[in-house]
Amino acid sequence: MSKKEIVRCGWCGTDKLYQDYHDKEWGKPTNDDKILFEFLILESAQAGLSWITILKKREGYRKAFSNFDYKKIAKYSDADVDRLLEDTGIVRNRLKIASSIHNAKIFMEIQKEFGSFYNYLYSFLPDQKPIVNFLEDLKDAPAKTELSDKIAKDLKKRGIKFFGSTTCYAYMQAIGMVNDHLVSCSFR
Repeated sequence: MSKKEIVRCGWCGTDKLYQDYHDKEWGKPTNDDKILFEFLILESAQAGLSWITILKKREGYRKAFSNFDYKKIAKYSDADVDRLLEDTGIVRNRLKIASSIHNAKIFMEIQKEFGSFYNYLYSFLPDQKPIVNFLEDLKDAPAKTELSDKIAKDLKKRGIKFFGSTTCYAYMQAIGMVNDHLVSCSFR
């Protein structure tokens, strides 16, 4: 009996870290606000960089940013910003670091208003259910959509930084609000 061939979306290539992320996380819905915040930080940090750069620094972010504990991060001081600027395990960009601290505060305000960040995000979805796209080819995947425009605009209005529509769509894919696995993908 032959082993079934594993087919993945082509964007993850042959890099083990990329493949593990694709296989175990990308496109899988989560309602865990801690994970939703983790990806908010990571996707914001990715702006202008490749996703593999951020994946390689993910553990560095975990250590540097209190295991993505938004309650702790919201209380970070100028001394914490200075500490983070010296940390080679993360992207050392003052604006991105400051936005992560600022975004933690806004994240908690949204939680307070909606009961959870998950409730806030899913209030934008039809029937509060993930969108499943039926993509035949990677080139069919959009970089942004009307929905990501709407969410990014609302988040910006609330004060979230480094989170435009393209970043928002990547975030939606990462946390499973949108399933863009190709129809041929074994992990669909």
